[in-house]
Amino acid sequence: MTVQDELEYLKSLVSQLNDKIHALEAKAKDAVSRPKTPAQQLRTILVGPPGAGKGTQAPRIREEFCVCHIATGDLLRDQVSRNTKLGIEAKKIMDNGGLVRDDIVVGMIKDQLDTNQACKNGFVLDGFPRTVPQATMLDAMLDARKEKLDSVVQLLIEDQLLISRITGRFIHPASGRSYHKEFNPPKKPMTDDVTGEPLIQRSDDNVEALRKRLKVFHEQTGPVVEYYKKKNIWHPIDAAQAPNVVWENLRGVLNKTAAPKS
Repeated sequence: MTVQDELEYLKSLVSQLNDKIHALEAKAKDAVSRPKTPAQQLRTILVGPPGAGKGTQAPRIREEFCVCHIATGDLLRDQVSRNTKLGIEAKKIMDNGGLVRDDIVVGMIKDQLDTNQACKNGFVLDGFPRTVPQATMLDAMLDARKEKLDSVVQLLIEDQLLISRITGRFIHPASGRSYHKEFNPPKKPMTDDVTGEPLIQRSDDNVEALRKRLKVFHEQTGPVVEYYKKKNIWHPIDAAQAPNVVWENLRGVLNKTAAPKS
């Protein structure tokens, strides 16, 4: 084989390899971009006090089951950040350690379920319902849509552990990223790792306000748990464990209770 022949042979190999690489890249891109089509529909509620891990686990449920994550806390904070009339009223209540009134919350939840296309495979509700009247309103809303809840998962954790978790928590307002001075500190103190922007501590993330929030939570949400226990859709999870352990237990419950997709 002459040098020219060998060169042409190597060029043909390179060309074949490039074609193979392009085909594999296209296949990988298609696999990533193709929307998931889960065989299940999921309608679940995460119940738990502030700091129990709802904000950590709900997005994982959203990704795993292709459902929407409706967090009433995030909806309210958006209103607060934009200084709307609703946000100003809600901020006063939250700063005093209270829970926002039903009439403020229900309107936002109904709008999400009616208009958010991400909810077509179901939803995970985070922070709602917090009272038995809210729970009965939710049941009525779902019944009108010919839907029903599959499960209600309660994240269980001691109050004192929650206080130590939350009082060390810092948040990047624009993205919602959270850090903790002991368990998940930022690389640079009080600075977001991604943007370099300053972190804040929520005005209701102090011990006094938190104790009030926990007291209200137990008084109002305890009956909600009993309400769902009677419907046999309540499932407890130990939220004092590592987040990945909590997730594995949570995913096991949801896979067993999710309804087959019609």
